[in-house]
Amino acid sequence: MPPEDRKIFQKNAERWMKMGPEERKVLREREQAYRARVKLEVDAALRDSGLRLEGEKREQFEQRYLQERRRIEYELRQETEAKRQQQLPALQERLKKEFQEPSPSVKSPSAPAASTSPKK
Repeated sequence: MPPEDRKIFQKNAERWMKMGPEERKVLREREQAYRARVKLEVDAALRDSGLRLEGEKREQFEQRYLQERRRIEYELRQETEAKRQQQLPALQERLKKEFQEPSPSVKSPSAPAASTSPKK
């Protein structure tokens, strides 16, 4: 296992140990649902390919499909994160302008003018 994968595995194992039983149950259920969905997709990919594989060849096809799928998902996550990082500074600047308090010398058009004469 590459060192980066080993670090990720260790970090996940530590998180798992800190989780309560309910959290673990939810994650197990989520993983089972993911595996079932991927199994259906593997079956569909095999069917759509027109291949008729049995036994070891079918297992190899499934493993290869899953390996390539993980690679694609990883690359997509990397691309998404890179795009997010590029867009965050502009977002932060827009929000800064939108939520910045107006300077005291500039009156806000939506704020009612304050009366300087005391009410009697």
